[in-house]
Amino acid sequence: MDESNATCGKRLASIGLENTKANLQAYRTLLVSTPSLGQYISDAILFEETLYQSTIDGRKMVDVLVEQNIVPGIKVDKGLVPLAGSNNESWCQGLDGLAPRSAAYYQQGARFAKWRTVVSIPNGPSELAVKEAAWGLARYAALS
Repeated sequence: MDESNATCGKRLASIGLENTKANLQAYRTLLVSTPSLGQYISDAILFEETLYQSTIDGRKMVDVLVEQNIVPGIKVDKGLVPLAGSNNESWCQGLDGLAPRSAAYYQQGARFAKWRTVVSIPNGPSELAVKEAAWGLARYAALS
């Protein structure tokens, strides 16, 4: 469920469907409304759009998950960007504005958050990338 529209679009393209809002909604509806899903998973990390999206029959995606005893969560990072001065490595952005976004996500039904950080093994990890990852995770923890 933590899939950007671009990633979902690749899945849709693999079965000959266009990456449209209607197809994304149908795909996500299929996922959250899978019969007995709650017997097999306990939580679901959602992409921001999915947190605010309704199923094709008008129910909130979050509500469909909760009805199956699945705890909805949210991916709060805003993606990877190049880390200047590193060995072609990246760092994760999205700490700016995280506190108010987190409050809004909670109001919408998210009950936990996911933050990612990446450390490149083939290209490093450089000391800078490890420090930036640690600092980023510490700042995330302080805001969460």
